[in-house]
Parts: sequence; structure tokens; C-alpha cells
Amino acid sequence: MKKSTHIKHKIFSDFTTFEPLLRQWREWNKKIVFTNGCFDLVHRGHAEYLCAAAEMGDELVVGLNSDHSVSRLKGPGRPLTDEFSRAWLLASFEFVSAVILFEEETPLRLIESVSPDVLVKGNDYAAPSIVGYDWVLSHGGIVETIPLVPGWSTSSIIQKIRNIPA
Repeated sequence: MKKSTHIKHKIFSDFTTFEPLLRQWREWNKKIVFTNGCFDLVHRGHAEYLCAAAEMGDELVVGLNSDHSVSRLKGPGRPLTDEFSRAWLLASFEFVSAVILFEEETPLRLIESVSPDVLVKGNDYAAPSIVGYDWVLSHGGIVETIPLVPGWSTSSIIQKIRNIPA
């Protein structure tokens, strides 16, 4: 299979299209890790975070906010990069098993559908405040946080770009 085809097969427009793959992983007793975000400008901090998340199980599923969802959360001018481009970049990482788009402001419905073994977010969140925390724990999973890479954030990159003289 061509590498570009392999990447496209890791991108799902919604949970329904992803569900058959999830069922297969469950039959094979794979440990499913879930994280989510906007990933507007994919950078080193994201790569290190996703790699660390992937090491917590067998398959890493990334819930990706749709363009409309990012715009509602981040405001005018966001996202900077369209949802398909963001999904493509995330899916191109070898350690990312699937990218699923979601329209809501939070991934709760998606987390409930996937019911991951491990729910992961950056340590800028306290574990109990992570969306899906109660659901995952009540279904036998765990919730983990990962230290963020200092100096790497989409907001700081946007600020740097805005301050560069033309």
C-alpha cells in the first residue's frame, strides 16, 4: 500500500466510520489510548506529547476538533490550518493509529463511544477536570497526564509570527 493511502486510511470523518476498526482492535485485545485537541499548528511539543501518549498502549486514537469546533473554541481567525490538513499531519505520525474528527466543543461523546483504556491529556489539566474522566474510570480505564514540552505552544508560535517585522 502506498504511504499516502495508508495515511488516508487512518483518518475518520466520525465515530461511525471508525467503529469497525475499533471492534477489530477490541477483538485482538489491544489497549486503546485516546487523546484529543485542535492541533492547529502541529509542532514539536505536539509530536513529543503524542509519542508519549502512544507509549501508554497499543493503539493511539486522536480526537480532532473540526474547523467549526476550533472556531467556536478559539475565536475568529482560527483554525489557521483546515481540518483535513491537520488530520493528515497527525495521521502521518507512525505512532498515531487513527484520527477522528468531531464537531462538538468537547470530545465527551467521542470518548464515550471509544471507551478507551487510557485517556490522556497534557499536565496543564488536573486529571479530574479532563473531559471524559468519570466515564473512563467508571468503565475500568485510567486517566493520565503528560508533561508539556516547555516553550512549545500554538499560541506562542502565533505570537512570534505576529511580531516578526514584514
